[in-house]
Amino acid sequence: MNRVFVLSILALILILLSSCASAPPPVKQAPVFFPDPPDPPRFQYLTSFRGARDLEGTKSAFWRFISGGKERSIVIDKAYGIAGYKGKIYVCDTNATVMVLNLVKRTFTPLEGARGAGKLVEPLNISIDKDGNKYVADPVRGQVVMFDNNDAYVKAFGPVEGWKPVDAAVFEGLLYVADSKKADIKVFDIKSGVFRNSIGKKDDAASSLGLPTNLAFDSKGYLYVSDSARFQIVKLDRDGNGRGTIGALGKVPGTFARPRGLALDRKNRLYAVDASFNNLQIFDADTSQLLLFFGKGGVEPGDLYLAAKVAIDYDDAKYFQQYADPNFQIEYLVLVTSQFGARPVNVYGYGTMKGQAYKSDEELIKELKALAAKKLKEQQEHPEKTGDEKTGDDVLHKKN
Repeated sequence: MNRVFVLSILALILILLSSCASAPPPVKQAPVFFPDPPDPPRFQYLTSFRGARDLEGTKSAFWRFISGGKERSIVIDKAYGIAGYKGKIYVCDTNATVMVLNLVKRTFTPLEGARGAGKLVEPLNISIDKDGNKYVADPVRGQVVMFDNNDAYVKAFGPVEGWKPVDAAVFEGLLYVADSKKADIKVFDIKSGVFRNSIGKKDDAASSLGLPTNLAFDSKGYLYVSDSARFQIVKLDRDGNGRGTIGALGKVPGTFARPRGLALDRKNRLYAVDASFNNLQIFDADTSQLLLFFGKGGVEPGDLYLAAKVAIDYDDAKYFQQYADPNFQIEYLVLVTSQFGARPVNVYGYGTMKGQAYKSDEELIKELKALAAKKLKEQQEHPEKTGDEKTGDDVLHKKN
């Protein structure tokens, strides 16, 4: 009888195993490239994530049998900040906590240290330093909360009386925090946690901030501030002196309506999100020259829906090459969040297509400046030509 029972159990296990559903392979879809042909592609939309099932796959019948449980249906409710670091992608769900997408273990879990003293109320933005420490700006808690490279709680910066921390960035042992209420940047010593000073002078038009929302440092130590009141990106040195601006209020490429998240790649290209245009604009940070833009509002693969934040990730491209066109070689990932819709975390690859020629940034900048000069000359010589004709901006910003 025992033998019959054992055989019955084995048969049941075999039946359950036969009905297992493993993690789904990449969904095959027509590749989405930017910019449009005939320009050679620079970006490919790869995939998106919303919840546990997108990363972990559907659990098998056998798993449900032995665990006696149902599948988790954890999803991101409202994404904003995002950052990638060595096999993990961290996403701020402003209605919950920071979610961790572990690309190695293929798990989707809340940030381990975000409980007790590290509990988050409304995590808005996250940045990660070179040692893997995380800094989460929580405007409702009124602090920037620090977690170590194992995701454990370390300390909190602030509160500073009457402030509203909305983003944070690290450079050489100092933490720079965008304060949207006081319209300046607070500076803290990371080791001691002590507040040092504020930058963003009210008496200096070049550096005076209106409504700072996002921050990013370049490799030279210049701080870029996304300013929604000025409708532009403000460049500051670490003492808070103005070093230039990028963009202005407008509705054509190179201008902004609702500037938000910022990120810089290793070649000093500045990526800037516009929540109104639902796109990314890429500038040469040294010259402020627009190089390229991509994205649009919508619900199709590659579209954005109230775009919020962008992050550059060099560590994890290998996990996404499987989604790319066989001839498209990814150099790094561009991670972009949408606050609404079914694709809160969007993954794009920056790279090159085999067999296609690409201009260097220097060649591109030279060509764009020549086109702009030509346009200006035409406007000066023929000021009467206005209306529906194609403008120089259309030509200039179509270039790759």
